Order: sequence, then C-alpha cells, then structure tokens
Amino acid sequence: MIGFLTLFNKEVLRFWRVSFQTVLAPMITALLYLMIFSHALSHHVSVYPGVGYIAFLVPGLVMMSVLQNAFANSSSSLIQSKITGNIVFVLLPPISYVQFFLAYLLAAVVRGLVVGASVLIGTMLFTPVHIAMPLLSLAYAILGGGMLGALGIIAGIWSEKFDQLAAFQNFLIMPLTFLSGVFYSIHSLPPFWLDISRFNPIFYMIDGFRYGFFGQSDVSLSVGFPVVVGCFLALSAICLILLQRGYKLRY
Repeated sequence: MIGFLTLFNKEVLRFWRVSFQTVLAPMITALLYLMIFSHALSHHVSVYPGVGYIAFLVPGLVMMSVLQNAFANSSSSLIQSKITGNIVFVLLPPISYVQFFLAYLLAAVVRGLVVGASVLIGTMLFTPVHIAMPLLSLAYAILGGGMLGALGIIAGIWSEKFDQLAAFQNFLIMPLTFLSGVFYSIHSLPPFWLDISRFNPIFYMIDGFRYGFFGQSDVSLSVGFPVVVGCFLALSAICLILLQRGYKLRY
C-alpha cells in the first residue's frame, strides 16, 4: 500500500499546492454563474414548487464544479506526465494497475469534493442552503466525481498532446455538463430536447444530487441511481483494461 498512498498523496498535493488556481478560481466562476443566471432567468424558468430559482441553481453549480474539476485533475495530471516524460517514474515502481487507477481516481474525487464544498460555502452568501438528505447528495457527489475522474484517466491516456485533451473537454465534457439541467428543469424543455436530455448521464448525476437538497427531482431515483452507478462501473472497467494493457503508456 506504500506505493498507492505515495501516488495518491502526490496527486492530492499536486492540486492543493496551487489551490488558488484549482480551488479558488472554480469557486469564483461558479459564483459568477449564480449571479448572472439568477438575475437573467429567475423570472423566465419554471422550477420545482416552493423552490426559488437561486436555491435551485445551487446544487447544479456545486455538482457541475465537482464533475469538471474531477475530470480536470486526472486528465491534466496524466497528459502532463506523458508530455514531460516523467510518467516513467510512476510506471517503473512496483505499483499494480489497480493501485495506479485508484490513486488517480481518488485524488480526482478529492479535488472535486473540495471545490464543490467551497462553491457550496460561497453560495451561502447569496441564499440560505438547506440539504434535506446530505448523505444522498454526498453519495451522488462521490459517484459523479468518480465517474468524471475515470473519464479523465481515459482522456489522459488517449491524448498525446494538450490540443487533443482540450478537444475532449470542449466537445464532450462541457456540452454534456451545460445541457444536463444545471440551469433549468428539463421539464421546461420542448419534447425533442427533453428526450435528448434523458440520454445524458450527467443529467442523472445533477438530478439525483439536487434531490438530496429538495426531495424533488425530474426523474425517479430508481432510474437515475442505477444509470450513474452503471456508467461509473463501465468507465472504471475501461480504465482498468487500458492500464493493464499499457495503452499509450508503455511504448
């Protein structure tokens, strides 16, 4: 376990030592979203009965921050190590591919949760925050961070330069995140886009996380939770297969 703990500690310190960039900057960005969208859309978007639009935005912005930063942590770490060539110092020690995967995955989840918690604390300056089922929200945050952390590992392994990783994030992660119900309830969408949203796995993460706050959601948890768990397990399996084969890591 020494190798696993050392690698995990390295990945956590990697983002923590530049916390102004990795924690404070995403928090400020999320608060700007809160101020702008609450001012622009508060009278135009219908949400749950008895839930104000600002309060509705909070869990969506928190979960969006968790997901984006979990992906960024694992993907940027791997691509930087590959480009600079120091990935060899991680591959040479007797660390199994399972330990390698878990170290990067858990560090990504930690960064996602730290940023999400900072965003949640920051939103308290604008609106009272009440979480009806905190354990459920935490479970969704961990699963969501794990899923995007695993996707980040896949992106980091596949990418050979920063341009490829940027394309992965700009053309996949960002659209899926912004079209997942962060700023609106999907029931306010036209039927075509409502059906499209149901194929977005990130929607189920944000919807379930929001259920932990208000006890209301767009989709039943009996549907959403298995989707989130299934996606997490599928991406984790792909990561383990790629790592076991040394795909684009061992040349």
